[in-house]
Amino acid sequence: MDSTAPPIVAPRLQLTGVTKAYPGVIANSDVSLTVLPGQTHAVLGENGAGKSTLMKIIYGSVKPDAGQVLFNGKPVHIRNPKEARALGISMVFQHFNLFDTITVAENVWLGLDKAQSLAQVTASITAKAAEYGLDIDPSRPVHTLSVGEMQRVEIIRALLTQPQLLILDEPTSVLTPQAVEKLFVVLKKLASEGCSILYISHKLHEIRALCNACTVLRGGKVTGVCNPAEESNASLSRLMIGAEPPQLEHRPQQAGLPVLTVKHLSLAREDQFGVDLNDIGLTVHAGEVVGIAGVSGNGQKELLYALSGEDTRAPKGSIIMGRSDVSAMHPGGRRTLGLHFVPEERLGRGAVPTLSLAHNMLLTRTESISAPQFAGGWIRVGELQAHAARIIKAFNVKAHGESAAARSLSGGNLQKFIVGREIDAAPKLFIVSQPTWGVDVGAAAQIRAEILALRDAGCAVLVVSEELDELFELSDRLHVIARGRLSPSVPLAEATVEQIGEWMSGLWEGAGMAAAVEVAHG
Repeated sequence: MDSTAPPIVAPRLQLTGVTKAYPGVIANSDVSLTVLPGQTHAVLGENGAGKSTLMKIIYGSVKPDAGQVLFNGKPVHIRNPKEARALGISMVFQHFNLFDTITVAENVWLGLDKAQSLAQVTASITAKAAEYGLDIDPSRPVHTLSVGEMQRVEIIRALLTQPQLLILDEPTSVLTPQAVEKLFVVLKKLASEGCSILYISHKLHEIRALCNACTVLRGGKVTGVCNPAEESNASLSRLMIGAEPPQLEHRPQQAGLPVLTVKHLSLAREDQFGVDLNDIGLTVHAGEVVGIAGVSGNGQKELLYALSGEDTRAPKGSIIMGRSDVSAMHPGGRRTLGLHFVPEERLGRGAVPTLSLAHNMLLTRTESISAPQFAGGWIRVGELQAHAARIIKAFNVKAHGESAAARSLSGGNLQKFIVGREIDAAPKLFIVSQPTWGVDVGAAAQIRAEILALRDAGCAVLVVSEELDELFELSDRLHVIARGRLSPSVPLAEATVEQIGEWMSGLWEGAGMAAAVEVAHG
């Protein structure tokens, strides 16, 4: 025996024959997966491919029907997340596990060793937040946080456990390019120290840059294992969905008349942790897509509430649709004028979790002239179900029919249904927040193509996103929102990722003139 041979190291995690079935669907079928110490291992697949279920099995949130799990070479039966954390497994979920009514620090404290005091945990959060560029106030109640800020809490909470295996589900979807780079430095350092990372992302360039192994799932089964650094985006797409996503066709188009005009919109925050809107000026014309970039928590939520009608405190004359002053108009009234809105929170605001997809149509389609199932004030259930079925088919939503509960869908498939529901209404003004957050490359391409088709048909489109690549694909003009102020608009041809990234920190010249510049443009 060669005494100089390197010692055989047991895999950090090894799954063999893992199967999990739910009524009507097999989420995982005979899945095997091996993750080595210090390896950054991607799990790639379409929405609904079984990635999240597999991660929940590893983390103890879901019990498998069959199969074996080994951790550091020893068989384990992980019955709950507490046992997973005790083993050294931490997870950041795509849909967060936070209690709304308590503070950031208290949420983090719940998942840590109670030998630490709340004050010690608070200090640790502050230190980690500063170290990783994930700014967060430990004293803030979670219900006051934006989606992006909640994700920062989850990432910090996971890192504070000093995990041997860290599972990350779409961790960069709400981070700036600069923050992503900083997070990657942290993840590479963790891996170099022996921490294994399971990384779920639909951003293929991220997987190729960060990961040194990849397992591909399709329909709950493993369809391939590869080194993503040796693959292209196209080859990874083929492994994942069996084809390359179609290229977007963004044709130059002459913009029409203003459909949305925002003038000197200033609004005081409604809670102490919100953001004041300061002299916002914005115009969106028929036949154009205007994008708004920014780090989560810089006033996007407050602006979208004001534009959608959920906040009716806007000063008179500050929000105009066509020739109508809608500043104080409720959401139903604005829908009657042709505004349709997709919020970033799918469950809870975009859809009622326990209602069927058909009955979720009722949330926003009762004012629409294109929905005959509501004629005469009566709900025609058969028409309603048929209409939902048409949207499911048109937007390739993977669901068990129009009677499926919204909460039974994967995040990406629910997003396709919600976007489809609003696009199907033939809006004059379409406002969408985070249109493809956590959506696979095939579904993202479809959603973006539908948005451009709306624009080409003469709809005015406003997209709020923290995905710069997405905004550069979709937008004709770009703004940045930072600390409740809106930058001047930049034509796409003149914008660069570096410039927009800098502006996300509020670094633009003439910030105080943003509203005047925009109104002049309009």
